[in-house]
Amino acid sequence: MTQPYAEVIGDPITHSKSPRIHRFWLDALGMEGEYRATRVEAEGLKAYFDARGADPAWRGCNITLPHKTAALDHVEDRGGVRQSIGAINTVFRDGDGRLVGTNTDAGGFYAPIAGLALEGAPVCVVGAGGAARAILFALSKLNVGRVTLLNRNPLKGAALLASFGLKGDALPLSAPVPAAKLLVNASALGMTGQPPLELDLGPLPEDAVVYDIVYAPLETPLLTAAHARGLETVDGLEMLVGQAALAFEILFDAQPPRDRDEELRALLLG
Repeated sequence: MTQPYAEVIGDPITHSKSPRIHRFWLDALGMEGEYRATRVEAEGLKAYFDARGADPAWRGCNITLPHKTAALDHVEDRGGVRQSIGAINTVFRDGDGRLVGTNTDAGGFYAPIAGLALEGAPVCVVGAGGAARAILFALSKLNVGRVTLLNRNPLKGAALLASFGLKGDALPLSAPVPAAKLLVNASALGMTGQPPLELDLGPLPEDAVVYDIVYAPLETPLLTAAHARGLETVDGLEMLVGQAALAFEILFDAQPPRDRDEELRALLLG
């Protein structure tokens, strides 16, 4: 009998830490199964899902850049993710063998900041891609105050704010950072191989939190600047592991051992 497997797809994909995370949990639980990283180009997305859908050993996949929105066209959207978040990061096979898309990014993003008092607080988000959609969705449920969205294309940013019912301003990346309680980099800027994210954090108050979803490198220039100011930070591993835990339950029908998070984090940083 072929061993069950899941995988993460994207382009590029070599930077992904998802295989190490899921393999750690599979080993910790003594479960049979594999988790792979597979490069899938945009033009090959339909063929990928057609092939995997015919493979009974395939449990599903996680999705990273640049396929989080396009993948919606190739799977069922039973939870109305297209209308709510507008992007998926997990696809699973249901009991009838049909492929269904969902999103665990919003929950993964929220977990590390669950204790923050964000109701009515000003927030700044950088980026307007698939990850930003999940983050803006989560923020809309937290009843935050005005949201400043910085993006290369402010018109796209404005449309996103409106789609989530968020009040605020969509500005170019060159605009100054507002005095936000929470600053989130939801873009790929600062990632290895990408341009840096250069922001002046001077306007942020002393109790602000800087959250960077980039995890390669883990200590991004944005987080270094936040540490220099003595600000509280959340790094990309927090959201990565959080969303992966939700996906693991979906793909392997088991709860990951979150009591071993420190061991997992040491593994990922080693």
